[in-house]
Amino acid sequence: MALTQRLEFRQSQSLVMTPQLMQAIKLLQLSNLDLSTFVEEELERNPLLERAADGPEPPVAGEPAMERSDYGDSDGSNNYGDDGDASDMAAGSGGEAAFEPGQEEWLNRDLGTRAEIEQTLDTGLDNVFSEEPAEAAARAAQDAPPSVYTEWGGGASSDDEYNLEAFVAAELTLADHLAEQLAVAFSAPAQRMIGQYLIDLVDDAGYLPADLGQAAERLGASQQAVDEVVAVLQKFDPPGVCARNLSECLAIQLRELDRYDPAMQALVEHLDLLAKRDIAGLRKLCGVDDEDITDMIAEIRRLDPKPGLKFGASRTQTMVPDVYVRPGPDGGWHVELNSDTLPRVLVNQTYYSELSKTIRKDGDKSYFTDCLQNATWLVRALDQRARTILKVATEIVRQQDGFFTYGVAHLRPLNLKAVADAIQMHESTVSRVTANKYMATNRGSFELKYFFTASIASADGGEAHSAEAVRHHIKQLIDGEAPSAILSDDTIVERLRASGIDIARRTVAKYREAMRIPSSVQRRRDKQSMLGNALSAPASSSDRSRDTASV
Repeated sequence: MALTQRLEFRQSQSLVMTPQLMQAIKLLQLSNLDLSTFVEEELERNPLLERAADGPEPPVAGEPAMERSDYGDSDGSNNYGDDGDASDMAAGSGGEAAFEPGQEEWLNRDLGTRAEIEQTLDTGLDNVFSEEPAEAAARAAQDAPPSVYTEWGGGASSDDEYNLEAFVAAELTLADHLAEQLAVAFSAPAQRMIGQYLIDLVDDAGYLPADLGQAAERLGASQQAVDEVVAVLQKFDPPGVCARNLSECLAIQLRELDRYDPAMQALVEHLDLLAKRDIAGLRKLCGVDDEDITDMIAEIRRLDPKPGLKFGASRTQTMVPDVYVRPGPDGGWHVELNSDTLPRVLVNQTYYSELSKTIRKDGDKSYFTDCLQNATWLVRALDQRARTILKVATEIVRQQDGFFTYGVAHLRPLNLKAVADAIQMHESTVSRVTANKYMATNRGSFELKYFFTASIASADGGEAHSAEAVRHHIKQLIDGEAPSAILSDDTIVERLRASGIDIARRTVAKYREAMRIPSSVQRRRDKQSMLGNALSAPASSSDRSRDTASV
């Protein structure tokens, strides 16, 4: 076989991931908050990109004021508020229309001599103008309320409307509250350092990690020194803070109340029996009677299992829907985008045209050319993102129309491929669109991924059932069970198969645990305990009534 060199031409097609295409793909999976942040960064970086105004902008100072009709509504009102604001604007711009014609006529009017003025006022001018003009102006300026935000001592601000939230004090966090007590509790720098490190480990509920051995190793301190600091931190306010588990948290609070006797200690150390409603076992361990164990359990319930939640924590961001679904007049569903979550940006072509005439350097020309291309691509990418979200949401509503009409029980099994094939897009595109997007419906707000559920086969060979609908069915069966007839997982499987749902027992157990529903044994114990409390309450009241009657 001979080896030779030759030159060949080949033509092929390939998908090249340009930076603009990667940016468009990235925009699809961003939430509305992340998208707003991204657009704000682009506005700061690109001089040719500007925020689109929702309405007409006010005239720039120094330029001739436009006609009021250009800024007013159909009834002749203006957008600047009352007539006083409009007259102030005219006066500030130096216009001659600062006063009405009637006012000018009154100013030019001759009032006569001093005697004629006093005769008209029926008193002397000294009684009317008792102060000098300068003194009167000074007194008026002194008595006048502050007119701008800076006069209140709130810092410099050029806004016409200052922010009222600036006057609100910052919310005290748990870490700050503990740090204030740390500065008083310890004088040694080493103990303060250990204490501050431990305070940084406290979670929002007020708990320390269960294992502090790694903390001692990182600090280069002995375990005994760390334990001594923890013992002091556990005496801080609020009671129960810096505990390592629930039993320790309750024990700290009981010591604070001087109620941590041996019987209560036994109860706190066996909270698992209290969770199982094993009152007989607790009564035996504590060595008390029924009345005492009832009082002890009531006292435990009055304690705070999460003392750290009394203080401020990170604020939860409110979920803002990206899509609204409303009933249509024809019996269907109307899908529309939430325009408040869509950034409005424009490309300033006028600015680019002016710069093109004055720029001489090649580097500057290439820079502004790139800025123009990036701005144009961003505007198109935002528009394409909005259209894609609307298209995917519309197909989801079409596929799940039974859910919007009848509820969760009629949720159909749906996957990404079914939606992608219907709208002629790739599955990855649909996956990115449904990430971090929410839909507001007549049945609440849901993430778009909520409508994609696995399918469970039908027992009679009919249409498959949605996993979410099956979970809803299981919850309805458990909520409707009687205390004397608790449904086991096997019984639930039989009920579901009778309803046409072919499901395994392990799947029922998995769905039940995902919904945080206890087992049949635990549910039987809880409901019997609740039933016993309900029956004992009327009996005790009747006993009191008999005692009163006998007296």
